[in-house]
Amino acid sequence: MGYVTRIVIIGGGPGGYEAALVAAQLGAEVTVVDCDGLGGASVLTDCVPSKTLIATAEVMTTFDSSYEELGILVADDTPPLEQTARVVGVDLGKVNRRVKRLALAQSHDITASVTRAGARVLRGRGRLEGMQGLDGSRKVVVRAADGSEETLTADAVLIATGGHPRELPDAQPDGERILNWTQVYDLDELPEELIVVGSGVTGAEFAGAYQALGSKVTLVSSRDRVLPGEDPDAAAVLEDVFRRRGMNVMARSRAQSVKRVGDRVEVTLSDGRVITGSHCLMAVGAIPNSSGMGLEEAGVKLRESGHIYTDKVSRTTAPGVYAAGDVTGVFALASVAAMQGRIAMYHFLGDAVAPLDLKAVSSNVFTDPEIATVGYTQADVDADKIDARVVKLPLLRNPRAKMQGIRDGFVKIFCRPGTGIVVGGVVVAPRASELIHPISIAVDNNLTVEQIANAFTVYPSLSGSIAEVARQLHTRKLTAES
Repeated sequence: MGYVTRIVIIGGGPGGYEAALVAAQLGAEVTVVDCDGLGGASVLTDCVPSKTLIATAEVMTTFDSSYEELGILVADDTPPLEQTARVVGVDLGKVNRRVKRLALAQSHDITASVTRAGARVLRGRGRLEGMQGLDGSRKVVVRAADGSEETLTADAVLIATGGHPRELPDAQPDGERILNWTQVYDLDELPEELIVVGSGVTGAEFAGAYQALGSKVTLVSSRDRVLPGEDPDAAAVLEDVFRRRGMNVMARSRAQSVKRVGDRVEVTLSDGRVITGSHCLMAVGAIPNSSGMGLEEAGVKLRESGHIYTDKVSRTTAPGVYAAGDVTGVFALASVAAMQGRIAMYHFLGDAVAPLDLKAVSSNVFTDPEIATVGYTQADVDADKIDARVVKLPLLRNPRAKMQGIRDGFVKIFCRPGTGIVVGGVVVAPRASELIHPISIAVDNNLTVEQIANAFTVYPSLSGSIAEVARQLHTRKLTAES
């Protein structure tokens, strides 16, 4: 019997478990070291739970904003002077129990898949022990919850340990009134007045969700606008929607401290202003889980932020050590983590591999409306990183959008001026995460706006706007050439 390659994966999130499946399929002996349950933060405390919560909020928003326009009547036994005809509420305890149940079920499904593929799952925390051996192997020490330790020998190690919520020194979560995004699912009652600190993707998603569920929300943003890292047109649409729905969006306001005062919270801003609410959600970024693992001693170089340096095939600076996911700081997306993990295994085990191409990555902000992006951005065009033509078409002109009462959103596509090759796109719409896919295919395969325009779309459909934008870009290209 020939030699079997030994792979140890530290971390069971998307980067880890997807790598385990690939390595096992390629015949390696795989051990996944994990301390929380397979699926990692993505499944247990972040992506799956938050999007499940948002799914409930989405139903509430759709009902609340569209039913009158669509001619739907809601029976209500209260006098018309006291309230408008809305009797839809939410049982947050029940919602959160469903969130946790689905997250655990997903984690169990992943564990079953990984085990079925032939990988071993070991419960505990892993750390690298020393430098590479003379035979090229690595040692990984696994410490179990009871303090016992087991040493594993590996031909290659993948670090996929993810990250954890960043905390401010003067705003420590208590799990009851001051919360990070992993703790919100323990709430049994809807926060009456929720202050969200941080207007990045996580802050915007939770602010929008709790506003829809019925909380009075204040969003504290240290920047000029919400979602500073997203397309400015898209961020402007979302901020307008937030304000229109009654959210208090505080721009250029940096939180300095958060303290609990009885059953209230007080948030002190850097300019001295104090705002109060019933709860505060801290969404001020994440810290990579890279400390206490013996990484630097093993030759793994870290950035100042604590993220692990990797190349485009997921190699670290230490031979035989790869890294994937949020711990690398490349893109905090489950899809990117999974791709990094798969690429690492393909590369080490000698299978055909294409380096990670970030320009083909599509991402989505699960607000209402959603914001989906792929490829080059408006910022790239504005900074002259790429020469591109841009057309943006509001959804208001789309017949299906009119039928469904959709007022906010647009489709924007970027293409090269000479060839018409699609290099990027933005969709702001309900289910933008689904609508971005044809643009992703175009970017990934260097399709032209002419090819997009000539493909049939269903009438009426929101995807018709993608074809219409492509037609306008193609027409402009022809006009420019003539």
